[in-house]
Amino acid sequence: MLQDLPARLVPWFEKNRRDLPWRHDREPYHVWLSEIMLQQTRVEAVKGYYERFLRRLPTVEALAAADENELLKLWEGLGYYSRVRNLQKAAVVIVKEYGGVFPRDYEKVLALPGIGAYTAGAICSICFEQPTPAVDGNVLRVVSRVLASDQPIGEEHVKRDVAQRLGKIYPAGHCGDFTQALMELGATVCLPNGAPLCAQCPLAELCRAQLANAQERYPVRAAKKPRRVEHRTVFFLQCGDTVAVCKRPKTGLLAGLWQLPDVPGELTVEEMLRQAEDWGVHPRNIVKTVRRTHIFTHVEWKLTCCWLDCAEQNEFTWVTRRELKETIGLPTAYRQFLAE
Repeated sequence: MLQDLPARLVPWFEKNRRDLPWRHDREPYHVWLSEIMLQQTRVEAVKGYYERFLRRLPTVEALAAADENELLKLWEGLGYYSRVRNLQKAAVVIVKEYGGVFPRDYEKVLALPGIGAYTAGAICSICFEQPTPAVDGNVLRVVSRVLASDQPIGEEHVKRDVAQRLGKIYPAGHCGDFTQALMELGATVCLPNGAPLCAQCPLAELCRAQLANAQERYPVRAAKKPRRVEHRTVFFLQCGDTVAVCKRPKTGLLAGLWQLPDVPGELTVEEMLRQAEDWGVHPRNIVKTVRRTHIFTHVEWKLTCCWLDCAEQNEFTWVTRRELKETIGLPTAYRQFLAE
């Protein structure tokens, strides 16, 4: 059954492919950057980031040499900041070990920092026409429905099995199109939320889930663990026309990024003032407090932000609002308070 996919999907993709900026060429740097940005992020959100990133860092060499603060600012709002740090680490390897030329060997690509089997498969198939599947959630959903498979798609052995089976049917000369066709079908027709658009699907006649009218039963997923909830109090400390920021710890969530100062727990007004006094900023008054929620993959932050007018600066880094906007990259969890 799977052997029939290339003959149906490649012509369909040629007619139905979306015009996306990273599909305008098959330059490995461009494909690689887009695939890293698209992890855990919607296509529409990525377009602007992708184009802005390449305007500033148009080559692997430019990425390798970029200042970390500028790099994080370019990534601000995309989240999962380890992605961009690994992107730069891999760029350094490509420059030092491969003379700035992206390696073509799958195992060498897979060995680069931040590149897993999916990204390596996407790069090698799209850029180098190799039969290397890129198996993500979209592809797993398509295959699961076509086969009416009860295997939980979150299991690594299931992903490996799907990749192995797809690798045997890649069409010579159309490897890149086949990889992208599978992605495209999952993103635009075999949808993750709501009813799939089976009437528009080139695989409808051979899809077991569709033939059994059981599309929404697949794919099968293991039950998710509930997110851990953490309460934090964030401080928007203002002294004149400057605002306090500091770096997060070098390990853990949002490691090493800029943030607004915060402490664990939901503090009372008295505790907020006492904390600010302990920092030595001598708060004059509380301007306002706001509550917000920010959700990560495995943890949910309940945030209370306190705006304080302060008489003195301390060991924090104090920056202007213009610097916050133009040069300091803040994760969305903190950046949301700049608009209040």
